[in-house]
Amino acid sequence: MRTLVRNIGQLVSGDIARPLLDADSVLIEDGVIAAVGKGLDDGADTVIDARGTTVMPGLIDSHVHPVFGDFTPRQRTVDFIESAMHGGVTTAISAGEVHLPGRPKDVVGLKALAIVAAKAYGNFRPGGVKVHAGAPILELGLTEADFAEMAKAGVTLVGEIGLGSVKTGKDAAPMVRWAKQHGMTVTIHTGGPSIAGSSVIGADVVLEANPHVVGHINGGTTSMAPAEIERLVATDMALEIVQCGNARTALHTLRLAQDARATARIILGNDAPSGSGVIPLGILRTLSLLAGLGGMPPAEAIACATGNTARVYRLNVGVIAPGHEADLVICDAPSGSVGQDALSALAAGDLPGISMVLIDGRITIGRSRNTPPAARAAEVVKGAGPAAAGH
Repeated sequence: MRTLVRNIGQLVSGDIARPLLDADSVLIEDGVIAAVGKGLDDGADTVIDARGTTVMPGLIDSHVHPVFGDFTPRQRTVDFIESAMHGGVTTAISAGEVHLPGRPKDVVGLKALAIVAAKAYGNFRPGGVKVHAGAPILELGLTEADFAEMAKAGVTLVGEIGLGSVKTGKDAAPMVRWAKQHGMTVTIHTGGPSIAGSSVIGADVVLEANPHVVGHINGGTTSMAPAEIERLVATDMALEIVQCGNARTALHTLRLAQDARATARIILGNDAPSGSGVIPLGILRTLSLLAGLGGMPPAEAIACATGNTARVYRLNVGVIAPGHEADLVICDAPSGSVGQDALSALAAGDLPGISMVLIDGRITIGRSRNTPPAARAAEVVKGAGPAAAGH
């Protein structure tokens, strides 16, 4: 199957080093981007007219707490992942399946949960969203052999360190080394406690543990002090800013990263479902925070929620370039916005209106039921169109 998206007004690459592309067409073959250029037209099976609007990579939520299927017992909500797809999220990364009722904390049980979650979401995409799950919460007693066993079974993540009995840098450090040796990407909780049994974790613990990702550096929900954030920005770890955190320290982190020329290490997540709720437009809202209040160029902010995260987790998504999976969001300024397009709307603090989402080159939705309506909407002019959607 060949799909052509043409008449693109702004093409956001997802690459923070080159955030905007001088192109107006994207050609997709069998779910993968085949070409990016100007005036492409080769008789594709499906042709989408973007009508001069903005195309960006599908957004990546770097911090979600799924359980199984598309249900969260934390907020007793169904279809929450599919609903996030209506907010432009096409990939979600688990920071631990902590909300599972009766979550096992013994070594055998936590390994089993991680393996089952990884395999289950490998076979199931809620609304089409690619969920990378199976993120074990570290408990005392784990050995290197346990990490080897989980990795062999397909576990690629380690959930938030600090939500289990491993709470100190001394206890975490050897486990982080084992996880890294077996190809897992490791996140650590920071700030105040978020659930019963979790701990306050500051910069000293993070530095001793040395994970890949500083989880919710702006708090989930209670933030570390600014001085502690400054110490972590000075490392080479990924700096995760979340919606369900402290907006003040989110902007402080952004300013520090800009001063350090480290914005390529900023990634964005929701940290939901949580006590803050389920936030389908959470990643878009965080983009508007960084661009509208933080002054970050909107295309660079989008890269924080796409290419930056894909690089940290070694995923073939998040960038619009040949060879990458064709996960795309077509959007525009919402009707009534002072912005003239999606990027200027973000800079003004508004959320873009999504008119179409594609995952692996397949149209999953037309008009989003969650964003405000786009001033201009993409249209299928050849081939099968999307199912109707609305408010």
